[in-house]
Amino acid sequence: MNTWKIKATLITITTLVLFSCKKEIFIPNEENIIDTESSSHSNGYPANYDVVFNQDKVNRLDIIFTADEWQAMQTDLSQKQGGGGPGGFPSENPDYFHCEVNFNGLMWEHVGIRYKGNSSLRANSNKLPLRFDFDKWEYEFPEIADQRFYGFKELSMSSNYNDPSLMREKSAADLFRNFGVPAVRTAFYEVYIDEGTGTYKYYGVYTMTEIVFDTFLKNWFGSKNGNCYKPDGNGARFSTNGFTLNDFEQKTNEEINARSDIQEMFDLLHADTRSSNPEEWKKNLESVFDVDGFLKYLAVNNTIQNWDTYGRMTHNYYLYHDPNDDLIKWITWDNNEAFQNGKRGGSLSFEMTEVGNNWPLISFIIADSEYKSIYKNHIKFFIESSFENNRMTNIYNTQESLLNVSANNEVSGYSYVNGQFNLAVQTLRSHNVSRLNAAQNYIQ
Repeated sequence: MNTWKIKATLITITTLVLFSCKKEIFIPNEENIIDTESSSHSNGYPANYDVVFNQDKVNRLDIIFTADEWQAMQTDLSQKQGGGGPGGFPSENPDYFHCEVNFNGLMWEHVGIRYKGNSSLRANSNKLPLRFDFDKWEYEFPEIADQRFYGFKELSMSSNYNDPSLMREKSAADLFRNFGVPAVRTAFYEVYIDEGTGTYKYYGVYTMTEIVFDTFLKNWFGSKNGNCYKPDGNGARFSTNGFTLNDFEQKTNEEINARSDIQEMFDLLHADTRSSNPEEWKKNLESVFDVDGFLKYLAVNNTIQNWDTYGRMTHNYYLYHDPNDDLIKWITWDNNEAFQNGKRGGSLSFEMTEVGNNWPLISFIIADSEYKSIYKNHIKFFIESSFENNRMTNIYNTQESLLNVSANNEVSGYSYVNGQFNLAVQTLRSHNVSRLNAAQNYIQ
C-alpha cells in the first residue's frame, strides 16, 4: 500500500458572508495542523461511497485557484469552445490546471482540474461541468504521489446543464442502477470557487458522478481488468457507414489497444446469418454482447425519454468487456437531458421506428420478434417497479426538500434554475404520470 503524510486541517469555523451570494463559508485555521496517514488521501483504501456519495444531504466542495491558474484555465477554455469536432463540439478536451480542494474539513493540494462536456461547454453561463484528477501532478509534486479523494482518483462534476430541476442527471442514473442497468453513483454538491481573489463565489448545485474506468467497473462488475471503451463519433453507431475502431477510445488496458473484441462484435452484428439463419445470428451475437442488458437499457431509456443517447447521438455510453462472463456490457453515461422529449428530432419512441440501419444495435435487434418481446417485458417490469408513480413521487419530493435552499440560492450567471426550481420538479412529477400511461399503452 502506498501511504504518505498529509496535512489535515482541523476546522475552526469562521463565518464570512459573501457579498455575491450571501452564503456562509468556512475557512481553516492554519494553527490547527496535524500529520496523519489517512484513508481520505492515500491510495490502497477502498472508495468511500458513504462519504463522497452521501445521499442524505447536499455536500459542499470548495475549489481554490491562484489568480494565474484561474486565468490560464479560462484562456484555454476560450480556445477550445466551439471547436472543430462533430456537431461543433470541442475537438479536444480542455487542459488540466492546478487547484486546491477543501472538503469535510480537509485539504487536497495540487489537484488536477479541467472543464468537461460538449453542449454544456458552450453554454451562456459561468456554471460549467468539471473534472478532477487528484494525482495529476504527482511527478511535479512527489508529496502527492497516488493522492486520492476518499479512495477516488478521478471524479466528475455535472453542472446540471439546462436543467432547472437540478435532478435529471442523478434521477436517471439512480433509475438505471435500481433496474440493474450499469450506471455510475451520483450525489448533490454545492460548489464554491475562489478564482484567486481570496473570496468565494457560489457556483450552484452540481451533481458529483464517479468515473467509469476509475472506481465504477470494480464496484459494479467486481473487476476492472477487462477492456473498457468510450465510443464517440460516427463509428460509435456500429453501422457499416463510417465504422472505425478509432472511434472507440480505450480507457483500460491501453497498452494493448487491439480492440479486436469490438471488431468481433461488429462482424457478428452484421453477419449474413441475420437473414439466412436468425437463430444462429442471435446465438453468435449473444456470445460476445449482452443483448438482454442492452434491451433492459433501451426499456428504461425510452420510458424516461432521453434524446442525447445512442439512436440519436454518437456518444454518452461506455462498453465494458466483462471478464466474468466474457460479454461486452452497455454502460449508460451523462443523463442530464433525460425526462423530456428533447431536441434534434426528440427522444426515441417506444417502437423506435425512427431508427434505421445507421443505428443497427437498435434496428437489427428490435426487428427480431423474440428480442422485441423481451424488450416489452422489461418495460412492463420497469413501470411496475423502479418507475412506479408512488416511488418516483417520493423520490422527487425528497430531492426537492433536500435541494430547495441550495437551488433557490443560486444566482444569475451561475444557475440554470432562474427561479423555476419548484415548477421544474412538478414537471418531473407530471412527466412520470404521462410516461407511465404511454408505456402501458405500448405494451398492451
